[in-house]
Amino acid sequence: MNKGLLLFFAIFIALLSGAIYYSSTIQSPFLSLASTVQNSYFHSVKYFSDAIDEHFDQQRHIQELKQKLQDYDQNHLLMQQISSELNSIYKESNNSSLTTDPKIELVRTVSYVKFSDVNKLWLQMRDFNSSKIYGLIYKDSVAGIVVPYGTKPIALLNGDIKCTYAVYIGQNSAPGIARGNNDGTIIVNFVPSWMPIKVGEEVVTSGLDNLFFKGMKVGKVISIKNSQGYQTATVSPYYKSKEPRYFHLIKEVL
Repeated sequence: MNKGLLLFFAIFIALLSGAIYYSSTIQSPFLSLASTVQNSYFHSVKYFSDAIDEHFDQQRHIQELKQKLQDYDQNHLLMQQISSELNSIYKESNNSSLTTDPKIELVRTVSYVKFSDVNKLWLQMRDFNSSKIYGLIYKDSVAGIVVPYGTKPIALLNGDIKCTYAVYIGQNSAPGIARGNNDGTIIVNFVPSWMPIKVGEEVVTSGLDNLFFKGMKVGKVISIKNSQGYQTATVSPYYKSKEPRYFHLIKEVL
């Protein structure tokens, strides 16, 4: 390439640069493109920043709602206990050891103990005392009991034949012992024959076993039979959850 051609290109580039620098007509497309790129960049940054903020706001909101739901469930149980105690005071017209702070803990299920048995569940629980048995509640209904397996807690749901607790039946508060029946019902044994009970009457916890406080809902009587001086009631339970994930556990009835 000869010197004349190099000189020509040098002069051309210099003139083009000057034209771009001094001419608004030539500058305009370049400035417009730069402005568009800059605006797109800032819009993208703002969009992702807002999306991240919204995500964390949603997470905080979900956690707040979970805490409020847990507090609501616990307060509902406390109010039910207070209501039961007040009714006892009304009926008996004597002093009552009114307690308003049973120790309640939200516990999570881990898995079935055996896939073939839907009535036994491993639980995740803090400070488990393997020398005790605990009452287990789902919302405002009895779900079962918690017993030790070595040092680990197992939930025996209402359907398990080893799940037993004390109950009252109907308006006369006929006492009995409830146990699971492995067929979706609960059997209440040892109900005194001289205390009338009826089909359709409600079954609630008596609180005399120190597992549940008095008045927790269990189910309704669907049939009755007499045997050896006692009545036996078959009960349709209220708790029938197909996906047990969380329960409330009564650690202590004060």
